[in-house]
Amino acid sequence: MTASLLVRRFLADAARTPVNLLVLVLVPIVFVVVASRPLADSAELMGGPGGPAVQTATAGWAAGFIAAIAMYFQLRGARAADRRLVLAGLAPHRLVAARMVTGLALGLLAAAAALAALAVRTGWGQQPGRVVAGTVMYAVIYLGIGAVIGALVKNPVNGTVLVLFVWILDVFFGPVLGAADRPLTRILPTHYVTLWMVDLPSGHSGRLGDLGWALAWTAVALAVAWTVITATSRPRSARRTARPGSLRAQTSAAVRAGLREAARNRVLWVLLVAVPVVFVLLAVATTPQEFTTLRVPENGMDRAVRAWLPDIHGGTMAPIAIGSLAAMTGLFTVLATGAADRRLALAGMRPAALLASRLTVVVLGALAATAASLAVTATVLDASNWPRYIAASILIALTYALIGVLLGPLFGRLGGILIAFLIPFIDLGIEQSPMLRPTPLDWAHALPGYGAVRVLTDAALTPGFDTAAALLLALAWLAGLTLAAAALFHHTGRTAGGTP
Repeated sequence: MTASLLVRRFLADAARTPVNLLVLVLVPIVFVVVASRPLADSAELMGGPGGPAVQTATAGWAAGFIAAIAMYFQLRGARAADRRLVLAGLAPHRLVAARMVTGLALGLLAAAAALAALAVRTGWGQQPGRVVAGTVMYAVIYLGIGAVIGALVKNPVNGTVLVLFVWILDVFFGPVLGAADRPLTRILPTHYVTLWMVDLPSGHSGRLGDLGWALAWTAVALAVAWTVITATSRPRSARRTARPGSLRAQTSAAVRAGLREAARNRVLWVLLVAVPVVFVLLAVATTPQEFTTLRVPENGMDRAVRAWLPDIHGGTMAPIAIGSLAAMTGLFTVLATGAADRRLALAGMRPAALLASRLTVVVLGALAATAASLAVTATVLDASNWPRYIAASILIALTYALIGVLLGPLFGRLGGILIAFLIPFIDLGIEQSPMLRPTPLDWAHALPGYGAVRVLTDAALTPGFDTAAALLLALAWLAGLTLAAAALFHHTGRTAGGTP
């Protein structure tokens, strides 16, 4: 009785933010519709099965990521309230059960949306039961992953990046985007779920079979999540910080305070370095050792260039990591300081000082991810023009950092995270990728990464500079996003000060 009441209350709390529920439905639909075909093409290039197998798996991938993020923020957002409930006498197992059921409901909502999109996009194939069951198992496994990270990782930036890190490793190095028989990939959480879901027998599952291992992973994910959440439901003390200043003095004081706060979060800086390093090195290690042909502008003409596929894959994974981490950094910097910024504005701090200080912290975080990506990329890619390649990478980082700054106030924490994941993935990972198509589709020219990625690809493959128009477009995006961020902070100052 108590658990069912709590579930109703938790679901009602989630429904109070309609944009979150809308994003839980729209993001998996967009992901399945837009990403399924390009990912299938990428799988064939990488030596995987490609075709319907990949397109079917996209439903599970979308449902899994949404379930993990939804569960993470459900736990983190209600941590203090949950501890008060336990102090008031509520049995921890009832609280945990209510949280798990609520998270499962949100995960199943995302799974239903992904399956509906898949039905419209390609259909459910010859074995619809496997597709539905596999998608639900994805959601349950990632529900457990999100719960464990939510219980152990307090900072939302770190938690979100860890979810994204696990998800990308699982998807991009899983059995349908690459070879299904790599021993190292068998430890990935949805390895056997994917193989059973798309009816691709592994041949290495033993007596238990692919379905047996998939069910085992599902059960273990729930059991571990239950144990960890129960063990961490005890009350703990909380901390709080804040700081004001005058124009140059205000700005420098706020920057120092922001950097001190960021420096305390050592896990974030480790992740900003480790995530791009792992992505690039694993991309190179798992790419077929062969040449491919790309088309790039040179001396005013479009010409074919022969390139070593592992190098190109590593070089294209770098901007994906840079853009995603920069967007997350911008998003969480603004969300974490929103209430403090309003108090600072009330205390007399100028919007210009707020803008400069917050953007400085955001830019430094984005540049840390860029530096780590470039350092490891330099070990696998011999770019024809390194200064331009570095400049283009920084352009991508700054552009997506500003996008993250804008997404937070518009969509909130959960909605902002999901959109901050979707935009760079579709833009940098699919539509601008030279591995998937020689030149981007016409509509992809309007995406924020188009200009910077054109400059980056040109710098990687040719010594000359033939992308002036693309560079101007990238700078126009950067200028427009900067003005939008300035308007956002100006509005924050006016609202806090009561100006009509």
